[in-house]
Amino acid sequence: MTSSTDRIEKSTFIKAPPSRVWRALTSAEEFGSWFGVALQGKTFEAGQRTQGQITIAGFEHVVFDVLVERLEPETYFSFRWHPYAVDPAIDYAKEPRTLVAFELKEADGGTLLRTVESGFDQIPPSRRAEAFRMNSGGWDGQMQNIQKYVTGA
Repeated sequence: MTSSTDRIEKSTFIKAPPSRVWRALTSAEEFGSWFGVALQGKTFEAGQRTQGQITIAGFEHVVFDVLVERLEPETYFSFRWHPYAVDPAIDYAKEPRTLVAFELKEADGGTLLRTVESGFDQIPPSRRAEAFRMNSGGWDGQMQNIQKYVTGA
């Protein structure tokens, strides 16, 4: 059974077809534009790592480092990463990664985008609560960012 502290779930409706939302999610360069990471010239491919420098003020020292798991055209995209891995003094490589999954569903007049980040119960207790809290707030902002990026609103 999954606890309420193990996963973050967010949803948003975007007034654009799934093909457009899919491109904003899975074109690494477009993803970087709305997410706040320098991914020029990078790609997302299943089984491959993608890295880039975070461009969000105050977090420029952080490297965005994901391992892409699945790409199911216009319906599902997932990767694994170390949640809230912002302290340069910590070696996060020894920790398990959480799974970030984006699910797209066509809806009347647009696309319903659901984002689920799971696996927080496996994160070391010393930083689990802060990682969960920071990523929960972060996903609120990122859902707004992708919506604005795709619709231009």
